[in-house]
Amino acid sequence: MVELNEKQEKFAQAYILNRNATQAARVAGYAEASAYNQGYRLLQHPLVQERIEELEGELETSVDVIEEIESQYTFAKQQGNTNSAIKALELLSRIRGNKSDKEDINHEDLRSRIVGFMEILGKEEIDSLVAKCKFD
Repeated sequence: MVELNEKQEKFAQAYILNRNATQAARVAGYAEASAYNQGYRLLQHPLVQERIEELEGELETSVDVIEEIESQYTFAKQQGNTNSAIKALELLSRIRGNKSDKEDINHEDLRSRIVGFMEILGKEEIDSLVAKCKFD
């Protein structure tokens, strides 16, 4: 196994999950302001490259993938990063499997889900979407 420091190891593991160096740098604990540069720098590092290849070859990791994706979703939601939050939800959906279309759902549950999605998207995006609707 390649010897990396803790942040480099976390970066490599996060990177194989989403292929986004900036997001992986944030997950690894690098500062928000420098995450883009750190992600780029880490991808150039030979030992980090080797570790990423090693992890891909093993297709195993000590990271609990579902927990990590849920953590990334929470982080993205808190930071207002809508695209990353939606991507995390998409990945969770793939892992857990989509629920049947025949799922029983009441109006209150539906309203609650819609409110959750709206909070993820944010006011500006919701206003934009509502403007596109053709209500009678």
